[in-house]
Amino acid sequence: MVREFELPDVGEGVAEGELVTWFVEPGDEVSEDQPVAEVETDKALVEVPAPVNGSVRELHFEEGDVIPVGDVFVTFDVEGEEDTAEADAAAGEAETESDATADADADASPAGDPGATGAGEDTEPAETPDDRIFAPPRVRRLAREEGIDLSQIQGSGPGGRITAADVQAAAGTAPAADAQAQAQAGSGETASSTTEAESTTATAADSSTDESPASGSTGQAGGSQTQTQTQAPAQVESADRDHTLAAPATRRIAEEEGVDLDAVPATEERDGEAFVTPEAVREYAEAQQQAQEADTAAIEAGEAFAEGERERREPFRGVRKTIADAMVESKFSAPHVTHHDEVDVTELVEARKRLKPHAEEQGIRLTYMPFIMKAVVAALQEYPEMNAVIDEANEEIVHRNYYNIGVAAATDVGLMVPVVDNADGKGMLQLSSEMNELVQRARERSISPDELRGSTFTITNIGGIGGEYATPILNYPESGILAVGEIKRKPRVVTDENGDESIEPRSVMTLSLSFDHRLIDGAVGAQFTNTVMEYLENPELLLLE
Repeated sequence: MVREFELPDVGEGVAEGELVTWFVEPGDEVSEDQPVAEVETDKALVEVPAPVNGSVRELHFEEGDVIPVGDVFVTFDVEGEEDTAEADAAAGEAETESDATADADADASPAGDPGATGAGEDTEPAETPDDRIFAPPRVRRLAREEGIDLSQIQGSGPGGRITAADVQAAAGTAPAADAQAQAQAGSGETASSTTEAESTTATAADSSTDESPASGSTGQAGGSQTQTQTQAPAQVESADRDHTLAAPATRRIAEEEGVDLDAVPATEERDGEAFVTPEAVREYAEAQQQAQEADTAAIEAGEAFAEGERERREPFRGVRKTIADAMVESKFSAPHVTHHDEVDVTELVEARKRLKPHAEEQGIRLTYMPFIMKAVVAALQEYPEMNAVIDEANEEIVHRNYYNIGVAAATDVGLMVPVVDNADGKGMLQLSSEMNELVQRARERSISPDELRGSTFTITNIGGIGGEYATPILNYPESGILAVGEIKRKPRVVTDENGDESIEPRSVMTLSLSFDHRLIDGAVGAQFTNTVMEYLENPELLLLE
């Protein structure tokens, strides 16, 4: 049976999606729920699973095309069933119902199918795999490039998720690093990512100690780095022969290097055919690798201009367009006011230092953000106006008795805000674990649209890149957003129990609270900030929350 598969509604209110990557080609066998394509909507990057067991007959769009929801974008040949037209024809020619059934079963059974049985018996469809493979799209791409079977890898990420570090380890291309540090990071990328958005600015020494980034690039483990034949060589001329003479040892080298012998320039000719030596294979593989690394470095550095090119245009759509629209709506709908202050977090730094090893024993990386989230929730409960929202359509103020905290995260497509639901009912370690995983999946573009909605207040960290103060734009229609700056050692006047004053070095964090001045008065904004500061200055108070 031919099954036309329409692009499903991959998110509430989504009308179209841009086809980013095909995971399959015509003729490929697929199982139900196996990802066949990667589609970017205006909310997130999602994988589209196959609805049936079968094989791919036709792909109707090219990568980069924008597909309206409901359009047919892939056609499958479904196993164990016949095409509707064939069934009608068979039924019309059959004299009895049993004969028609037998003909239909015979037509539906593929040649050589071991599951095909005699007339009148149904062909059993292929079983759906019990074990789902949890891996984000870019990890799947890396596995394909390295020729690694993801089903054979035990994931080290949250919930058994397979990470880039797992694939690199299986391929033998993992960078030299302490295994325990990789396990604690939970992903080959999360260490450096967490520094920028989850961890609320540890000191420079703390960052260098705890945040050792793992390289996410491939092809840099020297020597005989293995590349797969599916990875097209960049900027390397191909010989494009139909047949090549080579010694067994040369063919083995070519297989190890992932090189197509027919593409290697021949160094000599024997019996009228091209003959390739081991040296030629190695030189060709090295040229492939150097060209690929050069292209990768150019992309990472943003050097996408061709020689002599002065301008480049790209479509303004997808997640970036959605972010821009939201920023404009927020800025021109709600009159913003920003309140700035500094808070002495010396005690918080010490508390986190004491608790961090205990969290690591449970496999959780404890940052400052969970402390800030708990302090914010406590302040929201004391000043509920900050948790309210204006319903402009109905001209009402909506007071909310739930606390969903959004944590802004920088991604390669712009700012995204994963949401930790019901933060008031969760402990420090649970907040930390959920937040780390959500931010990681936002950066991997594997987060669901539902996990980016429903926040009542947002926290954004500007300290991860060394910032102190900001004027953050509201995550509209929320009434408040708090930007936290880098923790720095600064001289402060300290008064002891006897009233004597002295100047001491203290750990100081900056706070920038933007709020909707239609709903929040300046005094309330300042009082809210003071309450957050009180909890951060005295972290033991958080134990009462």
